[in-house]
Amino acid sequence: MDNNLFDFRSAIQSAGLEPPNHIVPGTLHRFPGNNKKSGNRAGWCLYFEDGLGGCFGDWSSGISETWHAKYHKPYSSTERATYARRMKEIKKLRNAQLKLRQVNAAKRAAKIWKAATSAPSNHPYLILKHIHPHGARIYKGMITLPVMDFINKITSLQFISKDGNKLLLSGGRKGGCFIPVSGNITSHSRVILCEGWATGCTLAEDDPTAMVMAAIDAGNLEPVALAVRHRWPSTEIVIAGDDDRLTAGNPGATKAKAAARASGALLALPEWPEDAPEHLTDFNDLIIWLAGDEV
Repeated sequence: MDNNLFDFRSAIQSAGLEPPNHIVPGTLHRFPGNNKKSGNRAGWCLYFEDGLGGCFGDWSSGISETWHAKYHKPYSSTERATYARRMKEIKKLRNAQLKLRQVNAAKRAAKIWKAATSAPSNHPYLILKHIHPHGARIYKGMITLPVMDFINKITSLQFISKDGNKLLLSGGRKGGCFIPVSGNITSHSRVILCEGWATGCTLAEDDPTAMVMAAIDAGNLEPVALAVRHRWPSTEIVIAGDDDRLTAGNPGATKAKAAARASGALLALPEWPEDAPEHLTDFNDLIIWLAGDEV
């Protein structure tokens, strides 16, 4: 293996990905994404034919990076132009493949959603979380939830097992999309946006007049909040954030505050009684604990 290819592989591994053992210059390779099973193809890389650069990424985690080899003399104008042209071509190819991946995932999501059945109120996860189904369905024993965009199209699905393990449909679009929990698009007092669906159910049951959406994770709060503000410019928006007190930087609260600032929304975080355990993080945790059950 030449030194540049070795450095390229090392750069991919430094990003938390494991590239294929054999990388052919000029060929787009697919491989498992970060912490994905062997059959997954969310990871990708391309090593340029001249060995002077490359790019790689992971569609499942949003990683997208470029790499260029160490060069012992300044690049010529021709080399710089060639590199820029290649990156433009790769970006176009990468975006086209991502779009195709998302379109295919949306088709799979719609098919699965149609085949799924209404979730019973006695599903173990609903009992565990003290919540009602709120339109959830069951597919292969798991709570199944639609991930929607703002033109009312299913882009992906989230699956939740009986013990609370969560999984998103492979390849589905999540960024700027949400899980609808409750409420009427044309008639609502406010929009409440939170991270997880169970938390959204708790908030919806507390305020039946609100439209409640789950952004799936903290990093998606701001894109969804901005889309809500664009869709309903005069509506009151409340960002109901998680309080990740035991996690460095408290990403739940930090991202919720950023989303509220960006969208001109109100911010709500759980107010913990003095004797509340520190491992509790969201409004659903708080309600369960106040009810006397251990989370």
